Amino acid sequence: MAKSPNKIKTKKPAKTEDQLTWKDLEIGSIASKPGSASQYRTGDWSSRQPAYDHSKCIKCGLCQIFCPEGCVNTKDEGFYVADVYYCKGCGICAKECPGKVITLVEVKE
Repeated sequence: MAKSPNKIKTKKPAKTEDQLTWKDLEIGSIASKPGSASQYRTGDWSSRQPAYDHSKCIKCGLCQIFCPEGCVNTKDEGFYVADVYYCKGCGICAKECPGKVITLVEVKE
């Protein structure tokens, strides 16, 4: 019996960001290549998010340094704000903030 010619493997069409679900994550939720998790809006899983009182902020950047998700960015006038698309609401930024600028509030749907 003759072998069939090599079949070309085709990839599934890529999903758009609004079509992705938890089922599309790698097993164990590992990041298999740099930046591969940026398409997943992990902040959608959170029940809390940070709220800021920038009048107390000394712009030390500790919230950005200690954020395990790397989602705290510098905004206007040097203030720091978490990107709620990726913030999981862990509260580490609020715990480490020396000025008590950050509090966690319940996410309203």
